[in-house]
Amino acid sequence: MSSALDRQIKPIYDALETHSNKSAVVQCNKVLKKHPNNILVKALKALALVRQQKVEESLVLADEILALKPTDDAVLTAMMHVLRGLGRHSDIIAMFENAYKQNPLNEDLGTQTFFANVRVGNWKAAQQIAGKMHKQFHDDRYLYWNVYSAVLQANDPSTEAALRPVLLKLALRLISQCQTPSFYSTDRFYVHVLILRDLQLYDEAFALLNDEIGKRICAISLACDELRREIAKLRGAVKDEGDHARERILEKQDRNWLEFLSVLDATFWDISSTSEPSEEAIATVKEQIVKSRELFTQVGKEDGLKDRSGPLALLELAKRARVYGLSSDASELRTLVESYFSQFGDKACCYEDLVPYVDFEGEEFSKWTSFLNTQKQPADTTPGLRRLINVFKLQRYNLTSGELTPELETERAAEYVRQYLSGLALGSNLPDTELQPADDLAILAGHAYITLWKLTGEESHLHTAASLLDYASSRSRQSYQIRLLLIRIFQLLGAPSLALEQYRLMNVKQVQTDTLSHLILTRASMWSLAPLGDITYMSECMEASQIYMSNSQETAEFVARAFSTEKYSQIADFIVFEDRLDNSLQRDLMKIEHVRMRVANEQLNADLVDMELIELKFIFDRLHHDNRDFTVIPNYQPRGQPSLNEITLPVKMSPGMGWLSAYLKIYIKGFQLASDLDDTVEDKLLIGDRPKPSADPENQAPLNERLAIRKQEEIDDMTPEEQLFYEYASALSGWLAPYHDHVRPPPAALLAEAAKANDLKPGHPLKNLAAAQAANGSTTNGQSKKDDEPPAIKEPPELISKVFDELKARFDAEMNGQKLPSELLHIASITQEAFLFFALETVRFKQASVVKIHKLGNLVQSFKSIRERGQEVLTQMADELSKLAEQVATPEGRHKFVQASSSIQTDTGFHHDYVLNVAKKVTDSRKQTFEGISKGIRKVIKNHS
Repeated sequence: MSSALDRQIKPIYDALETHSNKSAVVQCNKVLKKHPNNILVKALKALALVRQQKVEESLVLADEILALKPTDDAVLTAMMHVLRGLGRHSDIIAMFENAYKQNPLNEDLGTQTFFANVRVGNWKAAQQIAGKMHKQFHDDRYLYWNVYSAVLQANDPSTEAALRPVLLKLALRLISQCQTPSFYSTDRFYVHVLILRDLQLYDEAFALLNDEIGKRICAISLACDELRREIAKLRGAVKDEGDHARERILEKQDRNWLEFLSVLDATFWDISSTSEPSEEAIATVKEQIVKSRELFTQVGKEDGLKDRSGPLALLELAKRARVYGLSSDASELRTLVESYFSQFGDKACCYEDLVPYVDFEGEEFSKWTSFLNTQKQPADTTPGLRRLINVFKLQRYNLTSGELTPELETERAAEYVRQYLSGLALGSNLPDTELQPADDLAILAGHAYITLWKLTGEESHLHTAASLLDYASSRSRQSYQIRLLLIRIFQLLGAPSLALEQYRLMNVKQVQTDTLSHLILTRASMWSLAPLGDITYMSECMEASQIYMSNSQETAEFVARAFSTEKYSQIADFIVFEDRLDNSLQRDLMKIEHVRMRVANEQLNADLVDMELIELKFIFDRLHHDNRDFTVIPNYQPRGQPSLNEITLPVKMSPGMGWLSAYLKIYIKGFQLASDLDDTVEDKLLIGDRPKPSADPENQAPLNERLAIRKQEEIDDMTPEEQLFYEYASALSGWLAPYHDHVRPPPAALLAEAAKANDLKPGHPLKNLAAAQAANGSTTNGQSKKDDEPPAIKEPPELISKVFDELKARFDAEMNGQKLPSELLHIASITQEAFLFFALETVRFKQASVVKIHKLGNLVQSFKSIRERGQEVLTQMADELSKLAEQVATPEGRHKFVQASSSIQTDTGFHHDYVLNVAKKVTDSRKQTFEGISKGIRKVIKNHS
């Protein structure tokens, strides 16, 4: 390339680096006028177009460049980014393989070809390429790439079971043939031991780990040390591992909790390893218990207050001894718990440490309760306040069902609030970035008021909880636990905008959106004002989905880098991380909610139907992982009672795998009927690669068979209204399917129409459509009359005719029962969804020409009564919601809100005016929600009448 051309290309790179994609395209066009055949400039232009989401234009350039089989490194790099943006990973592999075949002595091309396969998990091809490179370039690094690719291929779910040991033995043989021993590198040693473990050659692995070099490696590598522990258990050397752990605890002062667990496992091994232990084994275990107790006591004395490992190990030892019936003193565990509390009661973690050990009964329970009562002391210092908080938490955990009365719970709530307000003085000088020491008292008070609401059904207790926690949040802006409670309470009160505000203030980022977005996006369509054009929740779904895009683009690159730097111990974790995010349950729950809102927001046309159908079919083939974090919601409820997460769900059921499966079936079947696409057309129009097929045997059956299967877990995950909608949607699809199949144009006509539209665009035709057009040789367009007679017109099933009446009856029952807004809005949203689903299923028959050609006049006539009843019911619901909106934001309603917490208000800080401000926010948000949902329903009726 000439220096003059270099100077012309440099501005293109500068524009791409600064994401000035339009400028990059302009610069590319300038250069291409003078050098029309320069494939590097074409590749850079394609990259800029991809970044501008101009997919079709970039596809034309990409196909043109690939046809030339480029070998230049700059072109290959640019094309790799282009094809990755288009989702054409198989083309990336083919491109690098072609380049490597043309230049077999180019080591860099071989490496890039290997990495291209690694990024998509194509381990078989990666192994073959690494083997070829090792023979050609004689670098041990490539041998270990070959070895670890074989290991990953063996662990891949799609690999046949009989082939797995063959691959592992091959990998082991390659390591044995390497001139450099594996222990020269920590990660190569890790791979060697990993293969021995997977081949169940535990003795050989143990020998490697326990020689002098192996011990040194395990001392500096946590991954190797973890593998050593696992192999010790697998070969039954638990006692040896326990002795090793004792040595590390005493001689090296190792306080890793895993060492203490190794000692505990070894102590009880003789009876835990068999279902019927002998008398001799029991006697041996008793001796070991004494030795372990002495060890942990010694550690506790040596460490004092600087480490909790010794006392915690004593607690775990006593608990296990009690479980196995080997406790010599019935009061030992309680005594240890009391000793632990006396020593560490002023630590914030004390409650979490002790909860697994305080399930006392009878006399022990009474003594433990009495002990806690003696620990209540004035909280005039921060340590004293933390001790008091731990007392309150443990006392609350011990509450019996008889003590959970409205009167006693009111007294406890008042005590928590009093101590909280007085405890704020201890944190008065802390900066805004610090948590208040008294925060947990506000959280405890929130628990008490929520429990009062469950006991009495009075919404005023939720008003009090909202006021207090809002004040606590203003005093401790970084307390995410307080915000979590506020999110749930605001949702229960029908103030979703305030819940969303609290969620955003938590500043959830990156992978946290996968684990925490369920807090605000579970059944988000229930709160959404999408019919009015408000896309707040749709945008929130898209923002929360960014982590999945980043994962698909970046995590595979981390795997390639780990291979490059030979960090083999990290690769498996990266692969698991990528898989859990790619197949995240929350990702697809959000997708379903986005689809539900999009159907309400947009016109029901082919673009929406076809795009969502293809994506939902991909989702239906996934084997999902539930990464949602529910434990992050604080839970200080009494033992045996439902958790706070369970009792504050806005809708009684939390969606899971079954819920997702049911809704996927509903909408895939609905979109299938409304769409003209079949598998043949879909394959021709699909731009990127299809996702890897799932290895789950259930997914091997044909799609329509899987859609027809009903599972109990689907029903168990749904509310009664959702179950009714599921039955209704299934009945509607079953009724209309024959008529859709009769009207739908043949695939040849669709492909010809798509090819014709493509011919009208500038540039080269897309190769899939060009091939399809050549094969079909057809230019058919529009509706054509079919020779066969239409199916006989049948009356709609009774469920379809009665569904709106049933939902209206349930709505009226909730209105009369004065239920929470969240429950009313749930029924209203399901009714609206049923109406929209009917519109989706019948949109094909809105064209008079279609009805006339196919003789479906009687069928369309039967739609009228169903649609009219749906409109009537929705109008009545909208009227009721409008009335509620008028009633809620009144001076009287705000006065009641303020009066609910009058007994705990103070003259300063948490005073009348502050609570009134909270009341205004809640009632205004509630009014906005009711009004918006009401107007949205009317807009839906108008759009689909």
